[in-house]
Amino acid sequence: MKVAILTFEGYNELDSFVALGLLNRLKPSGWEVRLCCPQAEVTSMNGVTLHAQAPLEYANSADVVLFGSGIFTRDIARSPDILGRLQLDPARQLIGAQCSGTLLLAKLQLIPSLTGCTDTTTRPWVEEAGIAVLEKPLHIDGNVATAGGCLASQYLAAWAMLRMAGLEAATQALHYVAPVGEKQQYTQRVLDVVMKEAGL
Repeated sequence: MKVAILTFEGYNELDSFVALGLLNRLKPSGWEVRLCCPQAEVTSMNGVTLHAQAPLEYANSADVVLFGSGIFTRDIARSPDILGRLQLDPARQLIGAQCSGTLLLAKLQLIPSLTGCTDTTTRPWVEEAGIAVLEKPLHIDGNVATAGGCLASQYLAAWAMLRMAGLEAATQALHYVAPVGEKQQYTQRVLDVVMKEAGL
């Protein structure tokens, strides 16, 4: 299972690293999770520089593609040089985005229902792109999911695990990272949100 977490200049650490940490709980099951960037290094909104684990094009052959957000997403959305490197297809891939990453999905015309979730700051730009924004943390439409709020990355990761590895694997991964003393409640709450949205 190949997973691409798209991480751009000015990225939000919570989007990329929470998903990376959660999804790599399935590494023993053969999951290969990579932070994919348009250049060799990118620096976060808080000054954390990371070395790309794979180029952006890795996403084109991945089973799961997750778009993180960041402070320069509007510039990226106007960059055909960057977006042109992505050839994604929801018919063969799970594709998710959170916060301003939803704007990139909109620009790539990958939101089938023209309805999705994003953060408060990005909402006007996503609506300008023709997407009706919902006031909730997660929206799933087939193989495409959008999320709103930095910590909503847990929902995107849980959705990917649930769809591609099943309920038991998703439950175990979430239970491992959950706060001590709250493991059962935390795990069940995350799964309840995802399963309700997925119609499960």
